[in-house]
Amino acid sequence: MRSKQTASPGRKLEIRWGIGTLVAVALWLLLYSCLAALADLAIALLGLSRETALGEALHFFFFDTPKVLLLLTGIVFVMGIVQTFFAPERTRALLSGKRTGIGNILAALLGIVTPFCSCSAVPLFIGFLSAGIPLGITFSFLISAPMVNEVALALLFGMFGWKVAALYLALGLSVAIVSGLVIGQMKMEGHLEDWVRAIQARTEQGYESEAMTWVERGEAGLAHIREIVAKVWPYVMAGIAVGAGIHGYVPEDFMASFMGKDVWWAVPAAVALGVPMYSNAAGIIPVVEALIGKGAALGTVLAFMMSVIALSAPEMIILRKALKPRLIATFAAVVASGILLVGYVFNAVL
Repeated sequence: MRSKQTASPGRKLEIRWGIGTLVAVALWLLLYSCLAALADLAIALLGLSRETALGEALHFFFFDTPKVLLLLTGIVFVMGIVQTFFAPERTRALLSGKRTGIGNILAALLGIVTPFCSCSAVPLFIGFLSAGIPLGITFSFLISAPMVNEVALALLFGMFGWKVAALYLALGLSVAIVSGLVIGQMKMEGHLEDWVRAIQARTEQGYESEAMTWVERGEAGLAHIREIVAKVWPYVMAGIAVGAGIHGYVPEDFMASFMGKDVWWAVPAAVALGVPMYSNAAGIIPVVEALIGKGAALGTVLAFMMSVIALSAPEMIILRKALKPRLIATFAAVVASGILLVGYVFNAVL
């Protein structure tokens, strides 16, 4: 009788890694699905109510902080593994396309099916950068993901009809694509923070994908988490803390007081007011409906909405860890210009 062959040490290690990964994914999904309930529990333990400004602000913080950190950790881990399969040149070719702008269009379309708020989109944005994807293309995704996703379109369709939703889709995608093209043409890669450029430089060397085991790929993903998440998490918490305070304390009546005025400066003022705030599409569209009900102009309010979800101050705080101030300022100026145009077009057409 032949003796039973035992698995090699390498095979045993792969099995342990596989089981550990499945357990980690299950725990990640369980925790992510319980975030709202955990935030409710935290508010209840503090003896607060979401009907108060403080309670709503703290609930926002307790919900969004773990949500963004979980997304950041998961996406960065996956991107670290993906990089072991694809040479940087192939990844860049896939998204940049053979013609100028194709990559920006693909990235903006990807944003439609990723219902992230601006802070939640940042992890994937950083993952794209670390994979060596061109800067302008990553910005097209970062702009589109929070601003033009299926959640925003469905809510706009339900509240204002298909014409408003279709015009918003067309103009929102245009802002994302054109802004990414403009930033890409400005060649501002030198304004990425040094640690991001260092990751890109190592990525340039590529991986020996055929020679790597799954354990080595998993270790590459964990190394990616240690390298990126460890640097970014304080900025994530600071950004969401700012957003939580604004979310709980900024009144609707103040915002509606000037958005209905038929003057040229109403749209720029609405955009300037929206930038310090923070919300996702699902959270801000009911506010949009309330403002319109109080007499605000549709184009002005939609420009406000776009600035809240695509140019929020918390997003800028988180991006500061990866981008230098000049690049952040350029991003904000280019996108704000596009949003202003959208506001004026809506007010002129509808």
